Amino acid sequence: MATPQTSRQSSYSSISGKIRCVIQVDSVQRWMEDLRHMTEVECMCVLQSKPLGVDEDAPGELIVSVGEQVTRDNLQALLKRALVVSTELGKMFQRLEKRRWQRVHSTALRVSAHVRSLIQEYSTARSAPADMQKYEKSLLEKCMELNIITERCLHTEDEYFLKSMKEAIHEILTDVSDSFSHMIDMALANEIQILIRQIEDSDNVFAISTAISNLLSLTQDGPQLCSIIAKEGAVVALLKICRQDCFSSLYAHALRTLASICCVEDGISQLEEVPFPSMHSIRNHPDVFADTQSAENTLDESVDGILCLAEILTDGACAEATRAEAAAVMAQITSPHHSSTQHLASFLESMQDIVTALISLCASASCGEVFLLASAALANITFFDSMACEILLQLNAVPILLQACRDRQRVDTPYSKDQVVTILANLSVLEQCTADVLEEKGVEQLLVLLNEKPSSSSPSEGAACERVQQKAAVTLARLSRDPLVAQSAVQLRAVPRLIELCRSPAERNNSDSVLVACLAALRRLASECPDSIGVSDHQQLIKPRLVDSFLLCSNMEESFV
Repeated sequence: MATPQTSRQSSYSSISGKIRCVIQVDSVQRWMEDLRHMTEVECMCVLQSKPLGVDEDAPGELIVSVGEQVTRDNLQALLKRALVVSTELGKMFQRLEKRRWQRVHSTALRVSAHVRSLIQEYSTARSAPADMQKYEKSLLEKCMELNIITERCLHTEDEYFLKSMKEAIHEILTDVSDSFSHMIDMALANEIQILIRQIEDSDNVFAISTAISNLLSLTQDGPQLCSIIAKEGAVVALLKICRQDCFSSLYAHALRTLASICCVEDGISQLEEVPFPSMHSIRNHPDVFADTQSAENTLDESVDGILCLAEILTDGACAEATRAEAAAVMAQITSPHHSSTQHLASFLESMQDIVTALISLCASASCGEVFLLASAALANITFFDSMACEILLQLNAVPILLQACRDRQRVDTPYSKDQVVTILANLSVLEQCTADVLEEKGVEQLLVLLNEKPSSSSPSEGAACERVQQKAAVTLARLSRDPLVAQSAVQLRAVPRLIELCRSPAERNNSDSVLVACLAALRRLASECPDSIGVSDHQQLIKPRLVDSFLLCSNMEESFV
């Protein structure tokens, strides 16, 4: 199931996973930027990592230019340095396996020099926490030990000695990798804490907006950074912004960042665990966030983050953009990809209000993005709990969704159609859905969706079109339990299109899931309208076992000569 994120992404390898450069530059410019981090080992050793031609009072690369202001560039500098070290560690592991002792030793020296340089620059820029200083000292000691033991391997050819040294070096190298990874996590957490303090302590809208933008940029660098951001309290800080009228212009921005953080379980856990004053309490106690005593007095009227989002979604006074971003958070936390269901009780408490607000947002959406976010949340919720399907039918969701499909302003991409047909597929399990589909000419719309094709060579768009075709076939098969739907589908020539999708791999983009869904739909129509299938098609696609028909169609392009 796609989420809004789709439409808007060993120790040394775990560090590399945190680093994804978001600035594309000319290759020569990139080389010149990286060159400063790849200093000759001999120079680094002689100068003890001291830079050439730099005034003592000049700031280092990681130094923040204005007080506590942390910028995206500062954090990227830290990540780039970490990438250099993690790359060298990876090379060292490879060279150790090949017993290339000279290279192992030279790489160990480079690692040591880069680690020392990073620590010195970061210490100049920041007052590192005591725990981090302990890791820095331990890491430097392990690097020195690595240098000494690898040098010993250069002066002997004793195979037994080298074999024992290889195991010892591997153990030390693993310790260095683990310690370095942990130290980088602590450094990133320290930087993130500064951003969060800026959000919590400042009353300047521009300063808060800048800090939120920096957090949002960091969330794009992978789930590991999102976990660190969540653990450092960003979820609470962002929700506090959304509970204060004076920051109403930042609501959408804060919620978009919150949605990115909630791509990981840690973000969802923070969202559901922290109590907030209800909107009723806030209106009665405007100073609740500034006065600790007021907060304690209103704790008995508190709600968790899920209910905070529900209040935003159902608040008609909130701007459409704010409600759309709240829907994006809902879509993220209800994604089928998450294994955690701890927030079920809190979510069920507001299920009726949430679903009502989301289908209303779908009906009134002013653009495709708003519709996509609201429909994605609804699609995930229909997987999350079957009660949502019953609520949607009561709210006339089928007419709303089918009408939206015909509106290019709201449903303008395969991604939006994917959400719509997902909801319809889940609703079609209920018998009450059939009448609404027939009344709104839904069968005709399903056939349109069966013809969905990508407009570009984008792999993600192609995958979205596959999902649309598959779920349209699934919906058609489920609805065709009713003879009226089956007859309507046959009259609208659904059978030839389904046969084409089965027999032509290119029409279904070689998708096996589309093939299985189309075979199932054909068999359902054949059972209700036997005369609708030709003899040869019946012999190959209907009569055999499903698996045999699947194998026949999936191997059609292979040659057995």
